[in-house]
Amino acid sequence: WFILQYMSGFGNEHVSEDPRCPGALPEGQNNPQVCPYGLYAEQLSGSAFTCPRPTNKRSWLYRILPSVCHKPFRPFEGGHLTHNWDEVEPDPNQLRWKPFEIPKAPQNKLDFVSGLHTLCGAGEPRGRNGIAVHIFICNTSMLDRCLYNSDGDFLIVPQQGKLLITTEFGKMLVEPNEICVIQQGMRFSVEVFGETRGYILEVYGAHFELPDLGPIGANGLANPRDFLVPVAWYEDRQVPGGYTVISKYQGKLFAAQQDFSPFNVVAWHGNYTPYKYHLENFMVINSVAFDHADPSIFTVLTAKSTRPGVALADFVIFPPRWGVANNTFRPPYYHRNCMSEFMGLIKGHYEAKEEGFQPGGASLHSMMTPHGPDADCFEKASKAKLEPERVAEGTMAFMFESSLSLAVTKWGLHTSNRLDKNYYKCWEPLKSHFNPKCK
Repeated sequence: WFILQYMSGFGNEHVSEDPRCPGALPEGQNNPQVCPYGLYAEQLSGSAFTCPRPTNKRSWLYRILPSVCHKPFRPFEGGHLTHNWDEVEPDPNQLRWKPFEIPKAPQNKLDFVSGLHTLCGAGEPRGRNGIAVHIFICNTSMLDRCLYNSDGDFLIVPQQGKLLITTEFGKMLVEPNEICVIQQGMRFSVEVFGETRGYILEVYGAHFELPDLGPIGANGLANPRDFLVPVAWYEDRQVPGGYTVISKYQGKLFAAQQDFSPFNVVAWHGNYTPYKYHLENFMVINSVAFDHADPSIFTVLTAKSTRPGVALADFVIFPPRWGVANNTFRPPYYHRNCMSEFMGLIKGHYEAKEEGFQPGGASLHSMMTPHGPDADCFEKASKAKLEPERVAEGTMAFMFESSLSLAVTKWGLHTSNRLDKNYYKCWEPLKSHFNPKCK
């Protein structure tokens, strides 16, 4: 009977009831002595109680049984997650990975949890300050098990295959060129429809928000109305064989058993929810005269640090757009940066490196490590006729940018066997054009 439906708006106060139980939300209060339909009231807090109102996040869930009904958590072996950033020695080199391989299902069944692999990161979840970048590669759906992240928020970027994500708040279908955010503590399960791959940005100690627009004004970039939140949906399902609730806690996985589905929320209200966003809805801002505006104009979401104007992590995209700048080298310029730049490619060919940087792969340019267009891109762009042109048509590249210095895991450098050891060679053909007699 269920049809996927959504409510729109970023950070809104939403109200939702499963239509099978009209009037399930209590009227006039959050926690009545007896809830409608005999439900239990449970608050999920995403911020301290005393946070200022603009940053206070919480939702009230009205469920058939409360979340507390489970057996004790035990260590869970599965997935390849870590926050041990000292597994291997630091590597300041430009790093690029070939597309991460998805195992074939009959030989090696992996669901979303068992297919999680930490690629790089910094900071520490216990101190509530840091980030991690994970790759997920899976070929089978999660069956009678769900995951919640006690450490932080997951920003999920599918690259191949769509995800049907069931959450305590309802269901979301997330396809490539869309993203979703599952915030801290929210239980979710992922159904897939074949070989599936993507990227995850995890932040500890902050939530994602829309960037300030400053002189851009009231409208532009990612508009709040385009963010979608699921509507309430519940299942009253007993699982005699045991339902597994997996918690990511202090960087480790733990599992607890219960005999019912956790997706038993009949109604909810609040502003702390999962949400999704289609990247095609991004309103691109760019230079219409000369030179480059800073790539911060492509920021979709930001997780702020405690330092004003400095992000713990930004999620940035490079969507199709018009290039019209006069007397300007239009591709990204050569650059050394006090930020860490992790890039992925959802589809197409990235303009600065049309060869080698492939969908499902990635690159990491660490703090102050130089990077920029390969030799072929430089030569073409230096000689190109400057006329209005479509840039990145059919392409969607993205960047996780962080003020933290990211360490790469052993899996990223060695075990995955996807590191492109010839990456540095794309700049070797660059040659000097210097002529002291020609201004």
